Amino acid sequence: MKLNGSEIIVECLKEQNVDTIFGYPGGAILNVYDALYKHSDEITHILTSHEQGASHAADGYARATGKVGVCFATSGPGATNLVTGIATAYMDSIPVVAITCNVTVPLLGKDSFQEIDIAGVTMPITKHNFIVKDVTKLADVIRAAFRIAKEGRPGPVLIDVTKDVTAAECDYIKETPKAIERQTDTIKEEDVERAVEMIKASKRPYVFVGGGVIASDASDELARFVKKIDAPVADSLMGKGAFDGTDPHYTGMLGMHGTKTSNFGVSECDLLIAIGARFSDRVTGNANKFAKNAKILHFDIDAAEINKNIHSDASVVGDALEILKRVNAKLEQQDRHEWLEHIHDYEKQYPMAYRKDCLNGPLIMEKIYELTKGEAIISTDVGQHQMWAAQHYKYKKPRTLLTSGGLGTMGYGLGAAIGAKVGCKDKTVINIAGDGCFRMNMNEVATATRYNIPVIEIIFNNHVLGMVRQWQDLFYGKRYSATVLDDCVDFVKVSEGMGAKGYRVQTIEEFEAALKDAMALNIPCVIDCLIDREDKVFPMVSPGAAISEAFDRKDLDRMNSEK
Repeated sequence: MKLNGSEIIVECLKEQNVDTIFGYPGGAILNVYDALYKHSDEITHILTSHEQGASHAADGYARATGKVGVCFATSGPGATNLVTGIATAYMDSIPVVAITCNVTVPLLGKDSFQEIDIAGVTMPITKHNFIVKDVTKLADVIRAAFRIAKEGRPGPVLIDVTKDVTAAECDYIKETPKAIERQTDTIKEEDVERAVEMIKASKRPYVFVGGGVIASDASDELARFVKKIDAPVADSLMGKGAFDGTDPHYTGMLGMHGTKTSNFGVSECDLLIAIGARFSDRVTGNANKFAKNAKILHFDIDAAEINKNIHSDASVVGDALEILKRVNAKLEQQDRHEWLEHIHDYEKQYPMAYRKDCLNGPLIMEKIYELTKGEAIISTDVGQHQMWAAQHYKYKKPRTLLTSGGLGTMGYGLGAAIGAKVGCKDKTVINIAGDGCFRMNMNEVATATRYNIPVIEIIFNNHVLGMVRQWQDLFYGKRYSATVLDDCVDFVKVSEGMGAKGYRVQTIEEFEAALKDAMALNIPCVIDCLIDREDKVFPMVSPGAAISEAFDRKDLDRMNSEK
C-alpha cells in the first residue's frame, strides 16, 4: 500500500511493538505527529516538559523493561535538547531510538530556521545514526535502527528525517522483525577451556559483575556460576541487581564508594573474573595498583573493552549468557569456604556504618527498602544520594536500579522514573534526587501529574551540591566555591504548583509516614527530606589512590587527629 513518510514511521514503530513514545512536537516533525494522532489507541505518546526529559524517559523505559525506548523531537533546539539523554544512554549501553525531523532537503546546509546537523552532533554518542532524504529508504532505516540498538552491545541510534520525506509517498510492505541472535561466533572453545582451567586453579577467586550481565539477561546463569565456583561477588554501579544483593556471596559495590570488603577482597584475590564490566576509573582507582595479586579473566561482548583499561590475562568475547552457559557446563562444584570466611570476616570488621540519631541518606534508603520490601524500581540522579541509593538498598533483581553510571547526568532520574513507571505499571517507582539535581529537571513533575504517572520523588535536600562539596571539604581546603544552595526555593510549593502532593520531613518518623502515604495515594508525590550538609559518602577512595586504600569516617577522624 502507498503511505507517506510519516505514516511509514508509525507503521514501522508498530512493527517493532512500540507501545510508548516520549517526545515534544515542533514544526519539522508536525507531519509525524499528525500521523501519530490517528494511532493514539495503539501507541501512547507522553508529552514531556522538555526534550531532555523525553530522552531520559525513553532511557528509563528501556532499562526497566528491556525493550527499546523511543523518543521524538523536532529539528534544531528540539534535537539538540536530546543530546544529553542520548549520551547518557550511550555511556551505559542502553537501547534507545531517537527520531528527529529536519528541514526539507533543499534547505539543508543553508542555515535555515531551526536547522542543525544533528547526525553530525550525535555521531560520537550514538551506536549508529542515519539521515533519511529518500522516502523509499525510510522503512528499512527504521528497521535497521531497532536491530542495531538491540544487537550485540546495546546502544542508542538516532534517525533524522527531512520534513519533505515525512510528506512524500511510496509503497509500504509490512515486515515482521527478525529475532535478534545472541553473539556467539566470537566465543572460541579454546578461550572457554582456558577460562575454566584458570577458575579451577584459583584459590581465591572474586567475581566482578557489570551492566552487561543485565543487558544479556544472564542473572540466573550468573547465580549458578557463583554457586558452582563458591566465590564472593562484587558489582559495579551498573551491575546492581545482576546478582542478588541479599545473597551471602554478595559483598557490595566495588570502587571509589564501594565497600571495604569488596575493595580489600579484590585487592587480595588471585583471580578476578569480570563479567560484562568495562573497568571504569571509578571502579579501579589507580589502575596500576588495581588487583595486583590477581590474574584477570574478562568476559565481555565488546572486544574493544578487552585490555582497554585493565590488562587481561585471558578473555572470552561474546554474549555473557552464552559464555556463562558454556563455562558452567565444564565446571564441577567447588568449595572455597575458607576464602569466603575470610571475606565474611571483612564484612564483620567493616560494616556500612552511619548515624541513626538524625535524618540522613543511608537511613532513608534503608527505610525505603523496608517499606517497599525491596521490590521497588529505584532511579537516581547523580551525587551523594546516588551512592547512598547504591550502598543501602538491596537490589535483588536486575532492572531495579536505573542510574546514570557512565556520563553521571544530573537531572536524569525523574524522567527515567516516569519512563520506568509507564513501562512497569505494577511496580512502585521511586526517584532519589539531590536538591541540586531536582532543580535541573523538576519541570518533569508536571509531566507526571499531566498523565497521573504515580512516581515518588524523594529529595535529599542538604542545600548544597553534596558530592562536589564533599570533594571541596576533603581535597580543596574547605573552599566551597559555587556549591552552596542557600536560597528561597520551596520544593513543596513548587511541586504542589505543578499538581503533585508535597511533603517536607525532618525526622525518620516523618519520612516513614510521608512515604507510606505517598505509596497509598498512588499519585505523583514529592518528599523533601532536610538532611545535614556535612554528611558524606563513605567508604571513599581518594583520587589516584588504590582501592585497597579505601577510608571511612573513622579512618578520616584518625587521620585528622594525627595531623
